[in-house]
Amino acid sequence: MRLVYTENLHSLALPPGHRFPFAKYERIVDALRASHGSLLQLGAMASWDDARLAHDASYVRSVKEGSLSQTAIRRLGFPWSEALVTRSLRSVGGTLTALEWAMATGAAGHVAGGTHHAHHDHGAGYCVFNDIAIAILSARRDHGTRRVAVVDLDVHQGDGTAALFANDPEVFTLSLHGARNFPFRKSESTLDVPLPDGTTDDAYLAALAPALERVAAFAPELLFYQSGVDVLGGDRLGRLALTHAGLARRDASVFRLAKALGVPLVVTLGGGYHRDIDESVRAHVQVYRGLADAFVG
Repeated sequence: MRLVYTENLHSLALPPGHRFPFAKYERIVDALRASHGSLLQLGAMASWDDARLAHDASYVRSVKEGSLSQTAIRRLGFPWSEALVTRSLRSVGGTLTALEWAMATGAAGHVAGGTHHAHHDHGAGYCVFNDIAIAILSARRDHGTRRVAVVDLDVHQGDGTAALFANDPEVFTLSLHGARNFPFRKSESTLDVPLPDGTTDDAYLAALAPALERVAAFAPELLFYQSGVDVLGGDRLGRLALTHAGLARRDASVFRLAKALGVPLVVTLGGGYHRDIDESVRAHVQVYRGLADAFVG
C-alpha cells in the first residue's frame, strides 16, 4: 500500500484571519515521513477531463478561466487564483493515485482530498472539485467497478457526494455528521446519521456500528473513507466531543470492515479545525498510521 501526498497544498495565499488551516498538510506529511517514509508516494495531478467526470463542463471552465461569480466564490470560501486551480487538481490527482494503489494492493490513503461539499455545478465549503466522486467514476471507467460505498465520517455532511450519486443505486453514501452543523441545507445520503452536539466516544461508536452493518449488507466492490477529524472535542467547527482514543476506535472499525469485505479501501483526509492545530495534526496522523498498521503491520 501507499500513503499518497500532494505537494504545496499550503501555498495558497488567503486573506488575514482566514480560518482554513493550510499549515496542517505539510506537518502531517512530515510526521508520516518520520514514521512511515517508505510508504509515501507523490500524487499525480488530475486533468480537466478528470474534473469533468463529475462536474458540469461550464463550472469546470469557470474554475479554469477564473470566471467564477462573486456568489460562487463566497460559497466556495476561497478567492480564485492560479494556485487554487493547481491545488484543486493536485488534490483530485492524489486521490486518483491512491485509487490505483488501492486497486493494486488492497488499500491506500491520500493525505489530502475528502472534498465532499463540491456539487456537480458548484463548489462549496472549501471544496472546488469532489475528489471522491471523480475517483468513483474513474474506477468505473478504468476498472469496471460498479458497486461503491462511501463512509463519510467528517462532522459535516458529505452533501456534494450524496447529491452527485442521489440517483445512482450502485453507490451507497453513508454520512455520520453533526445534526446542527454545516451544511444547513443538507442533501439526502443513502444513510444519514445525524448526531447531537456534544456526542462523545461511546455514543458515536454506538451509532456507527449499525451504519457500517448497512454498508456491509450493500456488498460494495470498493470502499472510500472520508476520515475527517473535526469530530474531535475542541474543534472550532465541530461541536462534537470525541477523544483521540475514540477516533482511533472509529478508524479501526472502518479498516476492519474493508478487510472483512475483502475490497479495496481508499482513505482521504477531511476536516480538522481544532483551536490547537497540533491536535488536528495528531488526529490526522493517527488515521494514516492506523491504516498502515491495519494493512501493512
